[in-house]
Amino acid sequence: MTSTEFPIEIDVESVAGLLAAEEEFLFLDCREESEYAATNIPGTVLLPMGELQDRIGELDQSRDSRVVVHCHHGGRSLRVARWLRQQGFAQAQSMAGGIDAWSERIDPNVPRY
Repeated sequence: MTSTEFPIEIDVESVAGLLAAEEEFLFLDCREESEYAATNIPGTVLLPMGELQDRIGELDQSRDSRVVVHCHHGGRSLRVARWLRQQGFAQAQSMAGGIDAWSERIDPNVPRY
């Protein structure tokens, strides 16, 4: 697939569908450690936005794969997805609405804050 087939944003229902279908992708949480400790989506990998530039090498194995990034509401993750695309991660996407939308529409057991 080309990057044009991967819109920069993906909705929470589509991400839930990827998980249900056991699709292989990196599910990246770009919030802060304190936010992650308070609540998180099982299966996500924490990499705070502020540490991304220094830790980008940790993502090299996912360069040619889908990377879905989420934050609280979708603002930080959109910036991260755009930056990742500039670094060659053509399939990087931001989960629109973030963990807040996930809690509202997918899993009410994930606490809102």
